[in-house]
Amino acid sequence: MTLSISPDDICKQTISTEAKSPVSEAEMQQAVRTLLLGMGEDPDREGLRDTPKRVVKALKFLTSGYHQSLDELLNGAVFHEDANEMVLVRDIDLFSSCEHHILPILGRAHVAYIPDGKVIGLSKVARICEMYARRLQVQERLTAQIAEALQGLLQPQGVAVVVEATHMCMVMRGVQKPGSWTVTSAMKGAFANDARTRQEFMSLIRHAPAFH
Repeated sequence: MTLSISPDDICKQTISTEAKSPVSEAEMQQAVRTLLLGMGEDPDREGLRDTPKRVVKALKFLTSGYHQSLDELLNGAVFHEDANEMVLVRDIDLFSSCEHHILPILGRAHVAYIPDGKVIGLSKVARICEMYARRLQVQERLTAQIAEALQGLLQPQGVAVVVEATHMCMVMRGVQKPGSWTVTSAMKGAFANDARTRQEFMSLIRHAPAFH
């Protein structure tokens, strides 16, 4: 599956680290307390007394990608390099949250690009995936955002992203189908236009790494 998203859309998805939340932490905790009451629980009992505080802390961590920017994340780790062969970082663990039910999305990403005079620090590829994953997401958007970010940063000959994930909203509730996986892809440049390049990428992500 492919999806196009513009750089402007990516910018809109990033909130300054200096931006203040429109509600206070106390209000967020009260909202969690209200939810507990709505479930028929007693938020004042020993096991739940600190739950609102813990839930708010966890949610802030799981959505911390809203308060990161690509500039801060990269910290100058884009380098001029005379390289023009595929760079692939595969099996990047992803933990995100579905925006429809705020339940976990668990999976992995495979990210490749063909340089055109610039390369990026390998760890930054994983960091980019993590930044966009730590937001309320749909898998299609997440896949496109990772691809657009690399395309915008490096202007490479091509970018390919495949995300494979299982959605707890399909496993724990609703259709209740454990073992189901969703696969999304975004292909740009040489990966979209050259079937052999695309096939090389797909073949590489299917093979097990040499070391485990």
